[in-house]
Amino acid sequence: MPTLKELDKIAINVRSHKILKQILNENPILEEILRNARNETEALESIRQWVLNSLYTSPAALKYYRREKTDHQTFISLKWSDLAAIRILDYIDNAGIEIEDMNLKGKIAISNPIVSLWLAVNHGTGGAKPAFFEDMQYLFRQFSGKNQRKILSREQVEEWMEKYPSGLDPRIIKLREENRDRILNLIIDLIDSGEKRDPKYQFKPGLSREEKFKQTLEWWQDRLFHLRFAFRTPEMVNKMLGHSLDPDTMKILEDAKIAGIPFFVNPYYLSLMYVRVPSFAIGGDLAMRDYVLYSRRLVEEFGDITAWEKEDRVKLGEPNAAGWLIPEHNLHRRYPEVAILIPDTVGRACGGLCSSCQRMYGFQSGELNFDLERLKPKESWKEKLQRLMAYFENDSQLRDILVTGGDALMSSNTSLETILNAIYEMAIKKRDANRHRPPSEKYAEIVRVRLGTKLPVYLPQRIRPDLIKVLAEFKKKASNIGIRQFIVQTHFESPLEVTPESRAGIQALLSAGWTVTNQLVFTAAASRRGHTARLRQVLNEIGVLSYYTFTVKGYMENSHNFATNARIVQEMVEEKTYGRIPVKFHESIEQFPMDAENMVENIATIKEKAGLPFLATDRSVLNLPGVGKSMTFRVIGITRYGRRILEFEHDATRIHSPIIEKMGKVLIVESKSIREYLNQLVEMGESIEDYDGIYGYSMAEIEDRLPVFNYPGDEAWITKEITNLQISAQQSRVPVGLPSSHDFQKRAFL
Repeated sequence: MPTLKELDKIAINVRSHKILKQILNENPILEEILRNARNETEALESIRQWVLNSLYTSPAALKYYRREKTDHQTFISLKWSDLAAIRILDYIDNAGIEIEDMNLKGKIAISNPIVSLWLAVNHGTGGAKPAFFEDMQYLFRQFSGKNQRKILSREQVEEWMEKYPSGLDPRIIKLREENRDRILNLIIDLIDSGEKRDPKYQFKPGLSREEKFKQTLEWWQDRLFHLRFAFRTPEMVNKMLGHSLDPDTMKILEDAKIAGIPFFVNPYYLSLMYVRVPSFAIGGDLAMRDYVLYSRRLVEEFGDITAWEKEDRVKLGEPNAAGWLIPEHNLHRRYPEVAILIPDTVGRACGGLCSSCQRMYGFQSGELNFDLERLKPKESWKEKLQRLMAYFENDSQLRDILVTGGDALMSSNTSLETILNAIYEMAIKKRDANRHRPPSEKYAEIVRVRLGTKLPVYLPQRIRPDLIKVLAEFKKKASNIGIRQFIVQTHFESPLEVTPESRAGIQALLSAGWTVTNQLVFTAAASRRGHTARLRQVLNEIGVLSYYTFTVKGYMENSHNFATNARIVQEMVEEKTYGRIPVKFHESIEQFPMDAENMVENIATIKEKAGLPFLATDRSVLNLPGVGKSMTFRVIGITRYGRRILEFEHDATRIHSPIIEKMGKVLIVESKSIREYLNQLVEMGESIEDYDGIYGYSMAEIEDRLPVFNYPGDEAWITKEITNLQISAQQSRVPVGLPSSHDFQKRAFL
């Protein structure tokens, strides 16, 4: 690996020279400073003074830069040029910063953009690439006022939204029926040839082709059919897609198979993909295809993938990265109030494998797999479940349990009922124990139960009356002991995933009294103009509330799906804004979870009264590779390749483990430059002009959460003592007090 001094001697290429010339022509003061500076230090200090002088006319911006006043009101008052000035000063303040870049397997990334400009101007060296110079060109255009913030009209946003039909469009439904019929006929051939044998799904002797097809149409409604006949090889996926995959894609998939990346695509979800591309919806299914068709980069990185979330690396008996003591691998925890439960059942599996799965490193190690027989409950599971429930029962702060995996609804009804009953019994014990505690020492009681599942999307056939009966009965009895919120969290990625089957599944879940919320992973394909706004709109129409919009997490293995944080902020400011709910309706939406059965009507009422195309109930966030979620950041550096370095602060609106007081800020190097991202959009048929202004989004403040996601009731009575927390290796159990933010009356979801 070249040293810093060696990198400084590398000549810049022709494209970089041309962009640099444009920068200097557009900014004569900058050119004068860079050419007259005798060394790097003079260049840094002269530019610092030049930019600072501009901020003296904007006192709020100066205070924000100095972090003397960083409240939301100050942030939104900043001018477009102020944002650029602050970024330039942050670049100078962090000149020479070195950060371990996990995108490059831990190599050191260095940021010194002003010095890179000085070297390029005076020596033609520095090794910076065109993506770096282009980012700097837009930065100085923003600072000088040549580039202004773009204010989009609602009409423009809705025009983009119209490009994306939903899976409820009659034309799309017809195409998918064709896909289904083609897939079923191929499955009939597999069964007839003996290539696929299953004791449950076989034809009686003497059936005609027509009778066999009728039989498979009945099987199509059975979730087990889709799991048993899930396609596990690239060849079979391509065959079921009518051999429509191009040779380059097939080569990647074949290499993925050799690398050991599993395939698991069930017939239903595969039937949603285009084979015959409709002219009215070209590219509409890209967000789905990128979830099941792997990228070259993922294949290259598989084997070296590192867990993104450090608290997922658990050694039993030792605290995780957030300081929580974890008794079993079935538990994951970041925050005081909530912990994740991953059962020892088929619930550890999924209805399909998402290419940007946060647990891909688990598939890499073999810890996760799609061998459904191996994942069935073990004899010791009920005993272990009781130990896991004891953890919740004896914890002073836990009041929210999220059952996920894998996928909570992959568990059989019997297994799921066992888990829910254990939660019910634990909640009773926790409540009863409080009767014997003094007022200031009472533990948090369970008020929220959540199920994390993608089956409403991947396999809506799972949502049958027998499951609804289990959920409805649990809600009825749990409501009597103080549990007040019942939530199914799912992952719709595209409006095309909202099908008649998924709509029926959502309606059934709502009828059981369970609120359904959505977590969108903001992939490159999902980040296209209007796509996310349209998804919110379509989900609202079937009674789903958007909950989180996530930046893709992970390192270089997920770079294909990664949309830069500048784009998620742009979407938040320019598109999501047309779904902002006026404060006068907040009290009404806070009651939505208490009336889940009427969610469709309640959402429609607010939309109509407020005149909104959709309800923007979600918050845009990144799961930090340390602890917690946030979208409060500043771009403080940029690599020679134009990949931005972001400094995140923790979400100040919610409670964290006290360990964050020791952690400080979180630095992240993005896995692609904005230029690489824009080039990818062009390949998807997008116009770069539609994304004008993206370079200017270099900082953000996390949005306020809406009351619909508040915990119910007043929590001031909960003890401030924290159990199951160990900040240092020498401590076995420390009754640490919560910070002053514990006094917030309302807190958000995980």
